[in-house]
Amino acid sequence: MPNEYIWNLKTLPDEKDIQELSDVINTNPIISALLIQRGISNFEEAKTFFRPSLEQLHDPFLMKDMDIAVDRLSTAIQDKEKILIYGDYDVDGTTSVALVYKFLSNYSSNLEYYIPDRYEEGYGVSMKGVEWAASSDFKLIISLDCGIKGHKPIARARELGLDFIVCDHHTPGDTLPNATAILDPKQSNCDYPFKELSGCGVGFKLLQALCVKIELDTQLLFSNLDLLAVSIAADIVSIIGENRTLAYYGLKKLNEHPSIGFKALIDVGGLTPPLNIGNVVFGIAPRINASGRIGHANEAVSVLISDDALEADRIASLINEKNDIRKKTQEQISNEALRMLNDDPVYETRKSTVLFQPDWHKGVIGIVASKCVDEYYKPTIVLTESNGFVTGSARSVSGFDVHEAIVKCEGLLDQFGGHKYAAGMSLKRENLADFVLAFEEAVSTSITADQEKKQLKIDTELTLDLISYKFLSVLNQMAPFGPENLQPVFVVRNVRVQKASLLKNAHLKINVEQNGAVFDGIGFNMPHHYSKDLEGEKIDIVFNIDENNFRGIKSIQLKIKDIKFTD
Repeated sequence: MPNEYIWNLKTLPDEKDIQELSDVINTNPIISALLIQRGISNFEEAKTFFRPSLEQLHDPFLMKDMDIAVDRLSTAIQDKEKILIYGDYDVDGTTSVALVYKFLSNYSSNLEYYIPDRYEEGYGVSMKGVEWAASSDFKLIISLDCGIKGHKPIARARELGLDFIVCDHHTPGDTLPNATAILDPKQSNCDYPFKELSGCGVGFKLLQALCVKIELDTQLLFSNLDLLAVSIAADIVSIIGENRTLAYYGLKKLNEHPSIGFKALIDVGGLTPPLNIGNVVFGIAPRINASGRIGHANEAVSVLISDDALEADRIASLINEKNDIRKKTQEQISNEALRMLNDDPVYETRKSTVLFQPDWHKGVIGIVASKCVDEYYKPTIVLTESNGFVTGSARSVSGFDVHEAIVKCEGLLDQFGGHKYAAGMSLKRENLADFVLAFEEAVSTSITADQEKKQLKIDTELTLDLISYKFLSVLNQMAPFGPENLQPVFVVRNVRVQKASLLKNAHLKINVEQNGAVFDGIGFNMPHHYSKDLEGEKIDIVFNIDENNFRGIKSIQLKIKDIKFTD
């Protein structure tokens, strides 16, 4: 039985503010309330939100070191130097490499890319990669989605005569590596106004600046925004401000004119456009990730940069097979991890969860950590053994900064890095027991009571008679949805269940009525809410509003997130 949600209904904005916004943008009060909750309070802000424009993008030269980075890159292109595009093996890293490689290929024939092996080299810039670059006569390395903590390998690169441009978006440490230029908006002394770019987003800003510097065609750069949209979706970064604009146009490209590689991945995944952020997160991203989880992520880059449809289809099929293996491996290890949590009472009293099995597959432990958080709702680290080290992935609960908690344990770690909600680390086996205790101490002394509870945040209450295709049309214009601009969540109270059934023994399907308005609702993976006695009952429902398309017949559908019986 999943943890029960605590329903958290947001406070409505002031009625006067709602009415004023409704008057100037000519919309109903519910839409105006949703916009104000998202920080949109006047006509100009609403126009920017509903009609994003690439002209709204920030000047890339506002980013610290951008002038240095662009000067070095433009010199390398002009002098025909060998340039190595180096990226992480996840979706953000591989899309970053594909974006920079595809664009620069128009202006340089001395490009190669390098993705580290997850198992032999681990995360980030590796000594092996640097040594290979030096022996292969490269003069410049551009790291993407990694490098901000690559002190030793970057120092080694400089010793070997290699210049290094870091493009990263992870949280920097107290000291920075000795790179030629470091592009990371999270640097404390960086004035770039938007801090939540993906790694691919930072690479994009470098290319945008290059276009300005040497007068290249920005439309050619914008033609690759499908790569950037996939990185934004997969890395779960905030979809507000610049990210929202980039995701909007990237999804437009993905749906209207996808690259050959994305077309192959969409086809092999059985996805039906138009695709949204959710389709990318659950349909495209796992397949790209599977390449690096089960084999080598070079395959992912190969398909993303392909200009041969037959070759792209072949690689996409191989990636899809690896994704099937990934799913089976992930399910097996998730079941083992959940049994460990269920069988050992020590985990009941702890504020955190740390699980270790030396033979668990390194490629799926991040997903397993997410599964444990879903079930037990605690900051969680899942660890395995690789190349003589204990290595793992952390995932967090809403509002809790797991990266900051890991920073407090850094004396026991050999390597770590990440974000507020996801991080990775490696440590020596002899430090494991002390690390478990230190992480528990870090979590228990900083996590709040609210962060320990699984909360369902609800935007506003409404009644079923307010739901219409016109209303849904305006809601859909608030997309793309994601962190800080989530799909609106509503609650409706005291509706009568007319019909109830369970589809495939897993999904709750109900038909509900209120004051003459009738809608179907679907609750995926909610068998615990079904009973034969549900029909005729009065319930409260929390839901999103979607359109269902079944055999060509379209209808409005309530996508149920939770239900409670009316008191």
